[in-house]
Amino acid sequence: MAKKKIEGKEKCDCNCGCKKWHGHARCSGIYGLGFIGAAIYNISIATGFWIGVLGVLKAIVWPAFLVYSLLKFLGA
Repeated sequence: MAKKKIEGKEKCDCNCGCKKWHGHARCSGIYGLGFIGAAIYNISIATGFWIGVLGVLKAIVWPAFLVYSLLKFLGA
């Protein structure tokens, strides 16, 4: 597949017919698996409905918690 770059975005030449300029999200699968794992973990330890809802919200932003904990551990 040949890809042309323009202004930080790539044109998809994969014969899918889209012919649009768009960015490719390469890590969305990893983020999706992390979201599912975090949601399952947070819901499984929830003691009530609203704590489970809060767990799902935490699962959406789990990378922020991860980076914060890493920086706190490193003393930055």
